[in-house]
Amino acid sequence: MYKLVIQGGNALHGTIKAAGSKNSSLPILFASILADGPITLTNTPHLSDISTTLRLLMDMGAEFILESNSDLFVDSSKLTSLVADYNLVKTMRASILV
Repeated sequence: MYKLVIQGGNALHGTIKAAGSKNSSLPILFASILADGPITLTNTPHLSDISTTLRLLMDMGAEFILESNSDLFVDSSKLTSLVADYNLVKTMRASILV
């Protein structure tokens, strides 16, 4: 196992922006089906599995807005179908979540 050793006795100061995670965003997006109203995800990564998931949800009746700052608003409260399109699902590595 690797470790990071910091020497010098100087306190660290500042801020960093953590990158969004596909592995946490996808389960939250699919869980949005259970929500009574809209959800908001911030710092959502722009990846193909995220786009495919949004397409799946849209085909099922969900609405979403993806802003340029990576904020994602999803409303799955008015779904018209609970069936996922197999042609989209088979393209996802995270299809176990569907």
